[in-house]
Amino acid sequence: MTLTVADLVEMPHLGLGVLSGAAGLDRAVSWTHTSDLPEPWRWITGGELLMTNGLSFPKSAADQETLLTRLDESGVAGLAIGDKMYCPRLTQRFTRCSDRLGFPVLQIRYPLPFVAISRAVAEATLLDQSSRLSRTVRIYDLLRRHIGSASSSADLVAALARELGCQLHVCDRRTGDPWFPQTPPLDPVLRQAVVGLSDSSTNVAAGVYGLPGDGARQAMLTDIARHPDVALVVIPRAADRVDPIRLQHIATVISLELSEVQSVLEHDRRERAALLERLLENRVDRHAVESRLGELHLDPARTVLVAARNSDEARALTVHNSLWRNDITYLCTLREGLLYALVPDRSGFEAVLSRALGPSARIGVSARLDSISRFPEAVREASWACSLAGRRGIPISRYGSEEPWLGLSNVGDAQALVDRVLTPLRTYDEQHHSNLVATLEAYLRHQRSLQLTATALCVHRQTVLYRMKRVADLTGLNLAETDAVAALWLALRAAALLDAED
Repeated sequence: MTLTVADLVEMPHLGLGVLSGAAGLDRAVSWTHTSDLPEPWRWITGGELLMTNGLSFPKSAADQETLLTRLDESGVAGLAIGDKMYCPRLTQRFTRCSDRLGFPVLQIRYPLPFVAISRAVAEATLLDQSSRLSRTVRIYDLLRRHIGSASSSADLVAALARELGCQLHVCDRRTGDPWFPQTPPLDPVLRQAVVGLSDSSTNVAAGVYGLPGDGARQAMLTDIARHPDVALVVIPRAADRVDPIRLQHIATVISLELSEVQSVLEHDRRERAALLERLLENRVDRHAVESRLGELHLDPARTVLVAARNSDEARALTVHNSLWRNDITYLCTLREGLLYALVPDRSGFEAVLSRALGPSARIGVSARLDSISRFPEAVREASWACSLAGRRGIPISRYGSEEPWLGLSNVGDAQALVDRVLTPLRTYDEQHHSNLVATLEAYLRHQRSLQLTATALCVHRQTVLYRMKRVADLTGLNLAETDAVAALWLALRAAALLDAED
């Protein structure tokens, strides 16, 4: 039988008095909770009789009304205040609000200990607690059956949603995307809310964060233990209240499933990273690699190499999770801050990588690999495209598909220009321990002013003049001509792009 506030009032040994809100005495009481925190509604789950000594109870009428309204919205059964303790005077506005809401406010006679009320509620709700325990056992039984049947993670999430009677979404907190394959996505508004939610959010109650819903439904987000980058989003049926305690048990089951899946994924990532490392270092048996790629369904004729940089290395280290959940076969590894990934050249993989790596990512994609023998060239192509994306400030650049960058459409063009224009200067610098290339770059950067260049390099103006004459002699270019200046500037930019690959 359900215990109500009226039942507690009628227990003579408790001696509780009704101060206001008598119309709500039929509210069900599931538990008791003691709090003297300023915002106690954040730490309750609904159905509790909240007991307080009034230490942090607000004094103003407006604040007292706000407290009562928030407690009512949070599903609190009633408020019990210790007599002759620290509670300020209850205002008429507070009393009228209590009566209007039908929210019972009780007085705990002095010196009755709060624990006496807690024991009375516990004894009266044994049957309900037994039922709750039975429902909790069913949650873990779902996990046992899932393991025994080797069903998918999506099947487990669907079964847990049916048990809880609401929609469940396991999401990547950084992108809002579904974490497990074959699970439905969040609508765009909720996905953006998940991405934008910070740990400092104050819209929290009963251990869950509030998210925007649709109409009567209020979506909720709860963290998942040991998986800070994953969130559990709950969308209840209209007007239904989700039991936060059961929700925490479901989050625990999801945490166990995530740990198991991530263990397998990490094993696969390391094995595949080792293979890609050998490819990058050109120390592989071609036939053995082709055989392994065949097992992974990576056909070189339909595969591209990706090189990417971003400001958050943690995201690069977990990019394989996003590839897996989007059913994209991969090899990937991180080398000195540069992510390399070998993936099928199919629609959508660029968007997956871009979301996984974040807004700071600059991604370069090679031409199709065609064969293993072309892998070193694909590395140069992907690195060139990545450098080009960084120079242009764009998220993704495909080798050969972009408009030529000031006449440089590929690695070959850039290398040829550097060989023709800069190599003579570099050779001279090496042989004579001079600084012609550095002087040329400073000269062009300072609008071809001899004095400004000299000041920047801390040398005499005549020294700069002598060096620039040597540049003209070695390159055969007349620095008084615009075409020559443009060729020198473009060669320096091409060298910077090629150096960025290395």
